[in-house]
Amino acid sequence: MKSDIPYVEGGHERQVLDVYAPKDAENLPVVFWIHGGGWQNGDKKNVEAKPAWFMEKGFVFVSINHRFLPDVVMEELIGDVAKAFLWMEKNISTFGGDRSRVLVGGHSSGAQLAALLCTDHRYLQNEGVSFDCLVGCVPVDGDTYDIPAIIEVAETRRRVHHQPQADFGHRQKFGNDPAKHLDFSAVTHVSANKGIPPFLILYNSAHPDNSAQAVRFGTVLKGAGVPVTLFAGKNTDHVKLNNDLGLPEDPATEALEDFVSSVSK
Repeated sequence: MKSDIPYVEGGHERQVLDVYAPKDAENLPVVFWIHGGGWQNGDKKNVEAKPAWFMEKGFVFVSINHRFLPDVVMEELIGDVAKAFLWMEKNISTFGGDRSRVLVGGHSSGAQLAALLCTDHRYLQNEGVSFDCLVGCVPVDGDTYDIPAIIEVAETRRRVHHQPQADFGHRQKFGNDPAKHLDFSAVTHVSANKGIPPFLILYNSAHPDNSAQAVRFGTVLKGAGVPVTLFAGKNTDHVKLNNDLGLPEDPATEALEDFVSSVSK
């Protein structure tokens, strides 16, 4: 494993990534992973069993950091993810990875970023990268594939229960502008014949908002003819669903293995 590789020359201390590669790796597909943390915290090292599991399956695993809100705005944060992806495209062959076969994944806020990167082509296009290299996307328990919906649900819940609204909730994080809320929503950008890769959407079935968002996103993808599998995790929670990926006898990992086998050939 090589850690803290800058993906922006002379950039911010958060603009770094880690690469995990099997010994003697050569021309292996790549996982590009985005951590969670509400766009305000989290770290690329919080990957638990995933690198080892993916390497065993014959992948090179890349885990990235990005700058945080509110130090930067959401556009710049997503731009960091795209710049990290470009670095991976240019350099991953050095580590035995095949830049033409990339699986994108992420947890929580990272799920929103992964889903947006794989549906709104503009972020990769701005870095000179196309969707052609994408073989799949695995967002894990995100709640912001449809941002106007989660804003309305969260603010209605607080209002009817006579609770104060959040000072820095989703409305503010995504620019406090209805047009931006739509633009940062993966569901907005789904359409047929644009090269969107197959999706495996993992979610915690006990969480009503995350479940509703997963089903909503899955329905939109299916309607556009994009292959999509939804997996509803039971007897788990938001953190455990992600942390258990790669562990033996974990049901979500079994769903992931089926998906990986189908998209990485």
